Amino acid sequence: MTKQRVTGIGGFFFKARQPEELSRWYSTHLGIDPVPESYGGSVWRQEAGPTALTAMPTDSELFGAAENSWSLNFRVSDLDAMVAQLRNADIAVEVDPETYPIGRFATLRDPEGNVLQLWQPDGSAPA
Repeated sequence: MTKQRVTGIGGFFFKARQPEELSRWYSTHLGIDPVPESYGGSVWRQEAGPTALTAMPTDSELFGAAENSWSLNFRVSDLDAMVAQLRNADIAVEVDPETYPIGRFATLRDPEGNVLQLWQPDGSAPA
């Protein structure tokens, strides 16, 4: 019998102090459609690509404040354009000056202080 594997992430659910406002922020600034209110509505569809799922030590600096227990990494096709778009909306974004063998990164926080990372995989730079 072949060992079964999951085929992807079907959802990411987390607590928020102001869930409706936070959903709007993700939609407005990152293009992630909110979950529809009925089963007939459409949901955000991500492009196929690499996804890392990694347990980190409890003292990892990746999460920012000690009370934060998760961080999302979003793939982007043009990091510079996304950073400019976010900065134009007065959202602070820190671009990692190093280019890694797997690509480039930037870090920001959502309105509730959750750490988000943007990743432009190597080889996906715009033409």
